[in-house]
Amino acid sequence: MSKKILVVSDNEPLVNRFKALIERGLFNGHAFTFAFSPRNTALAEKYAGSTVFFPINVKTQFDEIIAQYDMVVSLHCKQLFPSALVRGIHCVNVHPGLNPHNRGWFPQVFSILNGKPCGATIHEIDELLDHGGIIAQKEVKIESWDTSLTAYNKILDAEMELIEAYMPAIIEGKYTTQKPDQEGNLNLKKDYDALCQIQLTDTDTFQNHLNRLRALTHGQYMNAYFLDDTGRKVYLKLELFPEDKAT
Repeated sequence: MSKKILVVSDNEPLVNRFKALIERGLFNGHAFTFAFSPRNTALAEKYAGSTVFFPINVKTQFDEIIAQYDMVVSLHCKQLFPSALVRGIHCVNVHPGLNPHNRGWFPQVFSILNGKPCGATIHEIDELLDHGGIIAQKEVKIESWDTSLTAYNKILDAEMELIEAYMPAIIEGKYTTQKPDQEGNLNLKKDYDALCQIQLTDTDTFQNHLNRLRALTHGQYMNAYFLDDTGRKVYLKLELFPEDKAT
């Protein structure tokens, strides 16, 4: 039976990878619509007036979503789904973390810091954040030279493997779930923001300082900073190379 599926994502490259699977015929017979969060100003500007990729507010438009679609896939969507939506329609989340470890924001950042397992999870969505029944998972190893970005890129690859292997059956409702054996831990945006300012008077092991800096190093993004004696922010990031890749 053909289904109408809404994919809500704030990660355009990941959307493009998902669309490539559609073009390969992985989901033949199903119709997909793609949307992003209204607060995503970059996508709103790029896709102004588009019917191919458009903003949708899951908190205020849940009645419309339930009426028009058979299923919703959260693919790195920055909105928290309201209970009315998850109770009214089949909702699954593709999450860049290994639930229940480091649920919430930027799981790879906190895995670098606290050593908890890292990876990708597809799970049903309930009223809590990254909390519903687990459908499929793949663990990703964080190496000593990984930064937030390199760990994240590994996770994206793991997510695509899970999507390709499990999403056709998920759409058909032919899957089982596993309840996490613990509640795990939850990290919010405020927890991440608190990491970014480096206090120059802080004392700790060099290992912990190193982990914090590589956890805050994510390509072109300016995350870690300290204040100099004039109060000006000075940003910093790391470059790390394993021996076999050092030149």
